[in-house]
Formats: sequence, structure tokens, C-alpha cells
Amino acid sequence: MPKVSKKGQEMPASPIRKLVPFAEKAYQQNKTVYHLNIGQPDIKSPQIAMDAVAHHSLSVLAYTRSEGSQPYREKIAAYYQSKDIPAEANDIIVTTGGSEALLFAMGSIADIGDEIIIPEPFYANYNGFATASGVSIVPVISKIEENFALPPISEFEKLITDKTRAILICNPGNPTGYLYTPEEINQLAALVKKHDLFLIADEVYREFTYEGLKHYSILEAEGMENYGIIVDSVSKRYSMCGARIGCLVSKNKEVIDTALKFAQARLSPPTFAQIASEAALQTPQSYFDEVISEYEDRRNTLIKLLEAIPGLKVGHPKGAFYCIAELPIENSDHFAQWLLEDFDLDGETVMVAPAAGFYSTEGVGTNQIRIAYVLQKESLIKAVNILKVALEQYPG
Repeated sequence: MPKVSKKGQEMPASPIRKLVPFAEKAYQQNKTVYHLNIGQPDIKSPQIAMDAVAHHSLSVLAYTRSEGSQPYREKIAAYYQSKDIPAEANDIIVTTGGSEALLFAMGSIADIGDEIIIPEPFYANYNGFATASGVSIVPVISKIEENFALPPISEFEKLITDKTRAILICNPGNPTGYLYTPEEINQLAALVKKHDLFLIADEVYREFTYEGLKHYSILEAEGMENYGIIVDSVSKRYSMCGARIGCLVSKNKEVIDTALKFAQARLSPPTFAQIASEAALQTPQSYFDEVISEYEDRRNTLIKLLEAIPGLKVGHPKGAFYCIAELPIENSDHFAQWLLEDFDLDGETVMVAPAAGFYSTEGVGTNQIRIAYVLQKESLIKAVNILKVALEQYPG
């Protein structure tokens, strides 16, 4: 019998999606499941984006340019400039989600066996992208006791070898919600310039910052023209996860020219989704003001309730819409499955994302979960109460 590839065998399952069969079984048992496991916002997508697709004038659904349509890229550039991020249309390649932008970035800067240093916990699919690209992740552990702040630069520097090609961060962070300070970004910028590396920043949650704090992009740091690569997406910004439109941004012409060859190989990003995404750029600031206020209120409610659970420790997110909670248990994978298979409170239960899959260091994060506060506040309150009771009854 033919065998699948070693690479295929090594591809990690999503810690977010692998519990879906158990959730489906819970539905069949007529349980209500509160989904704290996945970053699918319940916020309505901008109507202007939906209308642009509904009222299109296309007679042929044709390819666009491999790098994305020129009008869309020009408008993306204007958006970045409004955020003090120096970018022109020619610095941008439109991709099929931020996921493809990450794959293009890895494929453009690293060969098989090369290394990328990443602070962990990190977005779980970085493991999958690295495996698909033949790249090794070298982790630097950030700690819940320090609210997942950037580890000391010395910890990064001692891991740099002749195989190191880049440092990758997510800012604000998924799964931690940590927002890097300008000082931390500038420290990383100085490090990559010193060692002639790239700094890749996944900035898809740029708009979601709280307590009056502002996001600081890697391309705002001085002298990053040849070193910085931004990965971005419309998915969370406009609650348009299904559009699957993102982009890769760099002032480094060689990086863009190389990434364009990957883009040409997959022909073009989806046309209707670009139409929606281009229209979404006209979304008024009032939309974001309301959304951010809503998320900040949910965050405050969630953290307060979690902190009241005996033995539970939780990070304090400053951005995005996730937090990491450390539970008084040994195995969050088992606990998450038990919640769906064997537990309910008056016919209701919760689905969480075990956090071990957000680390690449073996054995770390096994008693942690990621919570996405993308539910209405009333549902969050119910979900945390269910979690509290579950921890009291959990046999493990």
C-alpha cells in the first residue's frame, strides 16, 4: 500500500479544530456548546463590503493580477500610510488569507533546514506553515507570570546560528493578546539589523488594542526597509474570515519579487473577495470604535470572572481578543475533550482550545487553554460559570 509523505505525517493537527468531532457529538446529545475555542468574531461584517459583492457589475469572473488588483493595492497602501506605516502599492502582494502570506514569506526567505525564531506561545498554524516549508521553529518561551512580554533580547541572541533566517512575532499576539511596546519592537529591529536577519510581524489584529494603547508596526521602526516583512489579513479587522484575503508587505524589493513568483504559481487571489475587501477599506472609524469598545468590555468581564476561579491563572491581554488561562489540572487536552463528551451543566458546556498546540517546546502549556472572547457578554458569563463548575467536578 502506498504511504503518505513524511512531511504529511509530521503536519500537526490544529489544536483549535481537532476537537470538532467531539463537539458534533455533543450537539447530537442536544447539548448547547459555548465556543471559546476559535477566533471567529460574531461582529457583523461591514455592510459596504457585502453590498459591493451583491451589486457587482462583472460579466466574467476573471483572474486578477497575481499580486492583487492595482486599485486594491493602492487603497491598502493608503490605509497603511494613515497608520504611519510607509508602504506603496508595489510593496504589497495580495494573498489568499494571512496564511498564504506567511507561506510566501517563509518560502521567500528560508531554505529547507533553515530556522526561524518565534516567541511562544504562538499562533498554532505557524507550526504547520513551518513544516510545509521545511523550516525549523526555534522557540523562545514567554511566561504567563510576565504576562507573555517579550523575552530578554539575550535569549534571542544566543539562539541565532548560521541557519537562522528570521524572527517572527504576532503583534498583538494570538493566543496571548500581548501588545508589544515600541521599545520591544525597536529592540528586535536592532537585533535583526545586527545579525542581518528578517523580522516578520503578523499584524492582523492591529486595530484591536485597549486601554488607550496604540499598535506600533515593525515598519515604523527606523531602518527596517530591508529587514521588515508584514503579514496582514482582513479576516479579523472587518470580521470577514471567510473572505480569505490577506497581504504580504515589505519595502525589500527582492523579497517582493521573490514572493511574486510564489503568487504567480497559484495564479491570483479570489476576485469577489478582493471586491469585498476593497470596499471594506471605506468602513468608517465609528465601526472600529464600537467594535473595540465591545471587545474591551468583554475582555474586562472575562478576566474578572476567570480571576475569581480558585487555582486559575490568566494573562491580561492588551490587544486582539484572546487570553491564555492556566488551569489547576495536568492535561488540558483531556479536559477539553471531557467537557464535550462527559460534562454538561443543565444541558450546556464549553469548547476551549488546549494551549499545548500553541507551543513547539514539548511538554509546555499542557495545563493551559486559549480562550477567544468572541461571544456576547451574556454568553461569556455563562461559559465561565460552566468552566468553573467543570473544574470543580473534573476527575483529572
